[in-house]
Amino acid sequence: MSGAMIRVFLVDDQELVRAGFRMLIDSQPDLTVVGEADDGQQAVAALGRTEADVVLMDVRMPRMDGVEATGLIAGRDGAPRVIVLTTFDLDEYAFAAIRAGAAAFLLKDARPEDLLTAIRTVHAGDSVVAPSTTRRLLEHFAASAPAAVGSAPEGRLEMLTEREREVLTLVGRGLSNTEIADAFVVAEATVKTHVSRLLAKTGSRDRVQLVVLAYESGLVGR
Repeated sequence: MSGAMIRVFLVDDQELVRAGFRMLIDSQPDLTVVGEADDGQQAVAALGRTEADVVLMDVRMPRMDGVEATGLIAGRDGAPRVIVLTTFDLDEYAFAAIRAGAAAFLLKDARPEDLLTAIRTVHAGDSVVAPSTTRRLLEHFAASAPAAVGSAPEGRLEMLTEREREVLTLVGRGLSNTEIADAFVVAEATVKTHVSRLLAKTGSRDRVQLVVLAYESGLVGR
């Protein structure tokens, strides 16, 4: 990133929580808080005029919750990456937000260093798909939750080759491109090509949505 600051936007209905996050983030040389909102509606409006790289999004808020806000934000061109924050380890709202386009799930009582790592990891894009809490969340809800309208998991896999299904399975298990390349004894560039084709063929927004698809289709987690 050649020294570029990672711009973070905070969304939480508790001012004290936002203040704590701001102090932590602004203490880092590579991170800066560029804005705050106390509900999803305010966040959607503010992020229409404020450039941010990562959003820390509470899920349970008045007026508009974090699930709806995440879907609206993630659907924009050049959208920031959203990290869902919740006080509940297995939270159906957090799962819905991940399906709506959030990049990760994190507990509010996570250690400060874990939050900072999550921000940097999500901003980097594809090195780590999801922390273990996100994986447990997916395992808990994906098998029983109905698929999103118009996106039946099985139908989205029809055009995949056998190798692409294998790659999707490993992506769903949280393996990085390097780890997948090692597993198949191929070049990492080959894996990147497979992942790009998976995104295009399945209509997935990013790697995290591939993880959700792998769970919902039964390739992983059952």
